[in-house]
Amino acid sequence: MAVEYGRAVKKNDLVMVIAGKDKGKRGKVLKVIPKIDRALVEKLNLIKRHTKPGAASKQGGILERENPIHISNLMLVCNKCDRPVRVGTSHLSDGRKVRVCRKCGEVVD
Repeated sequence: MAVEYGRAVKKNDLVMVIAGKDKGKRGKVLKVIPKIDRALVEKLNLIKRHTKPGAASKQGGILERENPIHISNLMLVCNKCDRPVRVGTSHLSDGRKVRVCRKCGEVVD
């Protein structure tokens, strides 16, 4: 049975890596892949890709690109606290459901 990670991490969030080779580094989320619970983070978890020249790219060579990181290895960085925090949810008076920082109570969305 797969663990549901919900939507604690969304596109354009600032996150910190808490496990793996890039532990302690921060970056912006470029894409979230909920089907496999992974996210692409800008300039983190880089891999080298050997490519041949073809129709898409005229020149081949070794390209560096981001590889998806599992969401359980990421923590959202709060705007107010400026440190990685756990995220809760809350309902606003107008009925919207928003993410909330568990340390300071600040709305993250």
